[in-house]
Amino acid sequence: MAEDGVVGSADFPAKRPREEEENCVSSAAAAMETETAKDPDCVSGVIPGWFSEISPMWPGEAHSLKIEKILFQGKSDYQNVMVFQSSTYGKVLVLDGVIQLTERDECAYQEMITHLPLCSIPNPKKVLVIGGGDGGVLREVARHSSVEQIDICEIDKMVVDVSKQFFPRVAIGYEDPRVTLNVGDGKIITFFFCLTLFFFSSFFSNKQLPHKLSVNVVGVAFLKAVPAGTYDAIIVDSSDPIGPAQELFEKPFFQSVANALRPGGVVCTQAESIWLHMHIIEDIVSNCHQIFKGSVNYAWTTVPTYPSGVIGFMLCSTEGPSVDFKHPVNPIAENDDSKDPLKFYNSEIHTAAFCLPSFAKKVIESMAK
Repeated sequence: MAEDGVVGSADFPAKRPREEEENCVSSAAAAMETETAKDPDCVSGVIPGWFSEISPMWPGEAHSLKIEKILFQGKSDYQNVMVFQSSTYGKVLVLDGVIQLTERDECAYQEMITHLPLCSIPNPKKVLVIGGGDGGVLREVARHSSVEQIDICEIDKMVVDVSKQFFPRVAIGYEDPRVTLNVGDGKIITFFFCLTLFFFSSFFSNKQLPHKLSVNVVGVAFLKAVPAGTYDAIIVDSSDPIGPAQELFEKPFFQSVANALRPGGVVCTQAESIWLHMHIIEDIVSNCHQIFKGSVNYAWTTVPTYPSGVIGFMLCSTEGPSVDFKHPVNPIAENDDSKDPLKFYNSEIHTAAFCLPSFAKKVIESMAK
């Protein structure tokens, strides 16, 4: 599966790739429980034995977690993949130096990005997930009994395999018979991927298309291959809309999403932190108002291990039956006796997620005029 092997034991109690991270090599990394001679990227050199997420997207700050043991290090065709056991958040999945999920707080992201859109429309039947290779969104979509078809389009098979091995409670979504996994290696997807790679190659100094762009490239290719109006809902669990892709790729991607949705269909995509990226959010909201002729709303949730501790979502609907995202019409059981009940989402927090602080509300509402 991986180019590098599993390190240590896997018996310990996983969105968003961003800009390339600074390599932070610890002088004391050899003291950690690991059989590898090579230090992992982004192990802090300031506090030995701690993982620090450092990026120009949040200059002057970094969030750190203490590493108990590095469980996996590998390099796929698209990115570096690492799993480590933390002291306080359980196992942690890291892609290119950026935390994707932790066992402790993944519920806040997975449940919200899924149930905000699916609980806003009656009886969703066909759902597409773009990105989300860890399987957490699939797990949440599968809670909706009305859903008959769940397609997922993911670029990196290693993320899927690593998640199944180290995060079985997250990747359990793949076990649902309604799920069809589309890894970005089909003929149609590869064709569009290569065309886009050629188009963008002049913007990048290296030969490898960044994963944050690759996911969206493959997503667009997949969307172009499906008939118009196929899906009731599309959930985009991908990456930060920054760099060369921001202007050249964003609108075509959203347009492809809109084309693949039925009238009154909905999309939910992660949409940055109001504390760090209001300038990016402003552009996203503006683009969505141009593409989606139904409802356009911004919501947010708390995820302690994401930069600034919060992450936002853009929720949009196509022209057709009206969608009121702020008031769920398709409730999901909040108190069930299943082995894995909801930990974060409920109808009250659904409505509260659209309540914005004044500074963000002012900017976002101005984009609707």
